[in-house]
Amino acid sequence: MQRPFTIPKNSVADLGDYLKMCACTAVMLQSVLALVLSTQPSTATQLGMGVLYDLVKFTAPAFIFGILYTSTRLSYPQTVSHYPQHLHQQWSALFVPTIWWTFAYLLIFPNVQQVTTYHSVGSFIWQFINGNAAPHLWYNTMMLQFILLMPCFWLLARWVNHQPSHAWLVTGLTIVGYAAWLWFYDANVWHGAQTQNWYLLDRLFISFVIYGIFGVLTWCYQDVLARWLHRGRWLIGLALLAVIGWTTQQLFSHGTPVSFANAPYYQPSMTLYALLIISVIAIIGWHQIRQQSRVLPVVHWLATYAYRAYLANVFWLQVLWRLGGQSLTGHPWLQIIGCYVLTWLLAFASAYGFHVAWSTVKQRLFTTQTAH
Repeated sequence: MQRPFTIPKNSVADLGDYLKMCACTAVMLQSVLALVLSTQPSTATQLGMGVLYDLVKFTAPAFIFGILYTSTRLSYPQTVSHYPQHLHQQWSALFVPTIWWTFAYLLIFPNVQQVTTYHSVGSFIWQFINGNAAPHLWYNTMMLQFILLMPCFWLLARWVNHQPSHAWLVTGLTIVGYAAWLWFYDANVWHGAQTQNWYLLDRLFISFVIYGIFGVLTWCYQDVLARWLHRGRWLIGLALLAVIGWTTQQLFSHGTPVSFANAPYYQPSMTLYALLIISVIAIIGWHQIRQQSRVLPVVHWLATYAYRAYLANVFWLQVLWRLGGQSLTGHPWLQIIGCYVLTWLLAFASAYGFHVAWSTVKQRLFTTQTAH
C-alpha cells in the first residue's frame, strides 16, 4: 500500500508541469493588461486592473521553479559529463524557438521593443540578446541562464538529496542571500539612483535564483513537503490573503494613474506571494497526481508547449489588437477578456502547429537524405 503523501514517480504530469501551465496561462494576462492600460481607462478600471495584475504577478518565479523541478527529476543524478547532451537537447527545445521568435518581433513588430530601438546592426544585435525585443523577452534572457548553469544545480541536488542537514543549510543561506539581494536592488535600482543604468539586473539569474534552488530542493524532498503543505494548507491560505492585501496596498500607495512598474518582482511582498502561490499550486497538483486525475495528460500537454506559447503570446496579441481589439477602446473589460482568450488559444495553437510542421519537415529531409 502506498504511504500517505508519497508522490508517484511515474506520473504522466509532475509539479513542474502544473507550475509551467499556470505560469504561462497567467503571464498572457499580464501582457493583455499592460496593453489595455496604455489606453488610459478610467481610474476605477485601473484599480481593478491593478488588483488583477498583482494576482498574476507570480509567473516568472513559478516558471523557474517548475523548470528546475522537472529538469532535476528527469536528469538526476547526472554529472558534468552529461552537459553536452543536455545542451544539445535544450538547444532545439528552448534556444531555437527563442531565436526565431526574437527575429519575428524585431522584424515584424519593432514597435514593441523596450527601453530603446535598434538603428544599426550593432544595436539590432544588442536588442536581440538583452531581452528588449519585446516586453516579455527579458524573461528568456534570464531563464536561459539557468539552462546553461544546470550542472551547478545537478551538483546541488546530489549534495542535498538524502542529507536533510545539507538541505536546511542551503535553505537558510538562500533566504539570507536573497534578502540581501532584495535590499541591494531596492536601495540602488528601484528606489535608487541606478534605475536606468542597472535595469538589466532584472534579467540576471541571481534575481530569481531562490526559485531555482527551491525547485531542486522540492524535488529532493517532495514527499515531506507534500505532507507539510497539506497539514498547513489553511494557514497558507490565510497568509496568501494577507500578502495579497500587502501587495495591493503597495501598488496603490503610488497613486494614480496606476503603473505596473510599481509592482516589481524584487520586493519581499512579491517574493512571499510567489512562494505562497507556488505552494497552493503544489497542494492542488500533488493531490491530483496522487489521485491520478484524468486531467494529468492535459496538464502535461499544456506544459510541453507552454514555453513556445509564451514566446508567441505578444505576437498574437499585437495581431488581435490591430484586427479589432484596439477598436474596443472604451470597453476595457471586453478588451481584456476577448484579447486574453483569443491570445491564449492562438499562442498554444501556433506552438503545437509549428512543432508538427517542423517535425514533418525534418522527417521528410531525413527520408530524402537516407534515400540518397
